[in-house]
Formats: sequence, structure tokens, C-alpha cells
Amino acid sequence: MEESLLFIIDLLKITVPALIVAFAMYYLVKKHYERDYKIRLLELRQKNSEVVVPIRLQAYERVVLLLERITPSNLLVRVSGAGHTAAEYHRVLLAEIRNEFNHNLSQQVYMTEQAWQQVKHAREDVVNLINKTYQELPEGARGTELAKRILETVLNTEQDPTERALSYVKQEIGQTF
Repeated sequence: MEESLLFIIDLLKITVPALIVAFAMYYLVKKHYERDYKIRLLELRQKNSEVVVPIRLQAYERVVLLLERITPSNLLVRVSGAGHTAAEYHRVLLAEIRNEFNHNLSQQVYMTEQAWQQVKHAREDVVNLINKTYQELPEGARGTELAKRILETVLNTEQDPTERALSYVKQEIGQTF
């Protein structure tokens, strides 16, 4: 019995240090692989960032340009109402807004949902402003009269329909980049 106890003690003297070394090696190898994985993930994110960040920034720039182009004062200067009836000019303005928006529709992929919603609301506000102003005009009015009334409405409300969206998008650009 004493001999078997000595055998067990000798066996434990060999096994316990071996188990401790094995556990330590397992722990070190695991930590090494975790660290290696994190480094590779960081490198992948950095490479991804080098590609995606310029594309996202370009998307925000294009959306700011969209908002600037559909701002009533800029839109009315760019798309002249001279030589058009109010009805024709109304259709031209709405078509211009629709074309600008459709041209930049894909930019929403690179923006937050909140920023894109602000852009959509701004477009809707501009369209509503144009529609409401057009409906208030007398029959047979000229395009220049529609342009004049739209500008007067913007000046009287002292708020541009795209102003909030522009501020939001610029603020988001500042926080993101």
C-alpha cells in the first residue's frame, strides 16, 4: 500500500507540472491567435476604411450638392421661368427636382438613415412649396410670376426648405469624418 501511495505521489509529481505547462502553453497559444486575429481584423478594417471613407465622403458631397441645387433660390436661378406659362414652369421645376433626386438616389447607401430621411423631407418640402404656390396663382399666370411668388414665400417664412437637411448632413459629416 505504501508503495502504491509512493507511486501515485511520484506520478503526481510528474503529471501536475506537465499539466501546468500544457495549460500555460494552451493559454499562450490561444492569446497569440486572438491577438493575431485582432491585428488582421484591424488591418482589414483599415484597408476597408481607405476605400469606403472617400466613397462615403463623396456621397455626402453629392447630397449636399443635390440639396443646394433644389434650394428654391438656386433652382429658380438655374431654371428660368421666362417664356413659360406658370403651368409649364411648374412642370419643369418638378421635373428638375425629380431628376436631381433620382440622379443621387444611390447615395443613400453610404448615409445614415436619419440623414437620408432629412434629404427626402427637404425634397418633399420644396415640392410642396412649389405646388402650393402654383395653386395660389391665378389662371394664365406666367412662369416668372410663379418664380417671384416662390421666392416671396421663402423670404416671408424666413426658412429655406432645404436648410434643416443641409445642416443635418453637414453636422453628420463633421461627426463622422
